[in-house]
Amino acid sequence: MMMSVDTDLIRVLADPLRLRIVTLLAKETLCTTHLVEETGARQTNLSNHLKVLREAGVVETEPCGRYTYYKLRPDVIAQLAGQFAELAESARAAAGNKRACP
Repeated sequence: MMMSVDTDLIRVLADPLRLRIVTLLAKETLCTTHLVEETGARQTNLSNHLKVLREAGVVETEPCGRYTYYKLRPDVIAQLAGQFAELAESARAAAGNKRACP
């Protein structure tokens, strides 16, 4: 039985800035200051996007003095990748299936 792809998570990751943040966090844990430098986004805009990513469970925070570090939750990304892999496998298996027109 095919599981469905998490459309809420896809919407979260569909935003170009959020996808850029996730890509950066896949390489290292960064604080807001680093993310502002890397993306060129304003701090308030970046904080709003980080909140969305946090609420979706994509990133988690790690307080460090007066800074907050963000790190990617690879299990969430792996789960989404697994859903797409299952979808691709279903498409391969159904490649010969064709519904007849009325």
